[in-house]
Amino acid sequence: MKPDFSTLDQTNIVAFLGDIFTRRGGEEYLGEPVTMAEHMLQGATIAEQNGMPEEIIVGALLHDVGHFTSEFGTYHPDDTEDRHHEDAGELVLAPFFPTVITDCVKYHVAAKRYLCATKTEYFNRLSPASVHTLELQGGPMSPDEVAEFEQNPNLKEIIQVRYLDEAGKRDDMATPDFEHFAPMVQRMVDRHMGPA
Repeated sequence: MKPDFSTLDQTNIVAFLGDIFTRRGGEEYLGEPVTMAEHMLQGATIAEQNGMPEEIIVGALLHDVGHFTSEFGTYHPDDTEDRHHEDAGELVLAPFFPTVITDCVKYHVAAKRYLCATKTEYFNRLSPASVHTLELQGGPMSPDEVAEFEQNPNLKEIIQVRYLDEAGKRDDMATPDFEHFAPMVQRMVDRHMGPA
């Protein structure tokens, strides 16, 4: 039986996320040539290899965790059909992680729409599956949406995670597993919640 989300706390949230990666990470990632876990681990690995801050590494690692909301006791499986994965991911992580992390999760879809509206070359980075979902997600932002999005204090980090999202779709990249990143994930939790 899966644990109830309400039983999670600062001492077990990281292990719980790691368990999800182990059990569910092999699932298909929306027509991409990588699994869900490979996609998120690739983004985190690229960030780490390039010396990016831990906030970016952890944001990239967890940005798509909302695809697994059925793992959390607060969600009924039928609800996930109507729930955007970026919103679901932010909701389940918000009690445990700093806003910079949860914003990277919540706004990584919006960041694709933003970049397609503001950087003409960005669209060419998108995989065919990402182009398809762009249209489902509303297409490039309008000028008013761009202006509003640019007010987010974590804009720089959100955009960086979005670039890592696009980069993490290689069928030939070896990465460490979730356990490699678990200590920095825990540091982000402790930073938000204080000492356990």
